[in-house]
Amino acid sequence: MDITTNPLSAAQRPAQGGNAPAAITSDFTTFLKMLTTQLQNQDPLNPLDSTDFALQLATFSGVEQQVQTNSLITGLSSQLGFMNLAQLSGWIGKEARTTADVHFDGSPVTLFPEPAAAADQAVLVIRDMAGSVLARETLPLSGGAYQWLGADATGSPLPKGRYSLTVESSRGDAVIATDPVASFAPIEEARRDGNSVLLILKGGVEVAEKDVLALRDG
Repeated sequence: MDITTNPLSAAQRPAQGGNAPAAITSDFTTFLKMLTTQLQNQDPLNPLDSTDFALQLATFSGVEQQVQTNSLITGLSSQLGFMNLAQLSGWIGKEARTTADVHFDGSPVTLFPEPAAAADQAVLVIRDMAGSVLARETLPLSGGAYQWLGADATGSPLPKGRYSLTVESSRGDAVIATDPVASFAPIEEARRDGNSVLLILKGGVEVAEKDVLALRDG
């Protein structure tokens, strides 16, 4: 019975990408079966060339090491993720500075808008979660802390809830930049989301821990 001396065809080689560990493990098992079958069925009068056999054993060893390495990396990634989560638990109760949506509860919110350097006018644009513009307020070009009172275009208080705030920088009649506005909000929860960690701010606003710009005591 003739058995090919090439244990892994192009279609059988470990795939690249997100499914690589499963593909490598599958190829490792397939390779072992093929090698065993080959040894059991080789012609005793014309045995497998020692060079070919050595190459197959080297391939076998390489696939096995890759499977073990991937398993080790997966375990380390999981451990590091839980370490990060444990460390981030110390953030709960602090205030995070982010450019996420703002939860308005009726009290003024301190914003940190940064108009474009070339702008001759800056406007705070307030939108609801449907994207509708509720109000526009002129901002100082110098930037710095700004107290947003949570009013609509008529000056009446907006209902409590979540709002999207941006600073629109203009020069002449042209808008030259539209940027999110940073603000502080209390951190109420930290939880895992796949390989990342999500922080839950007051009002249920979610933000990735990597997007936190600064921390301060609540």
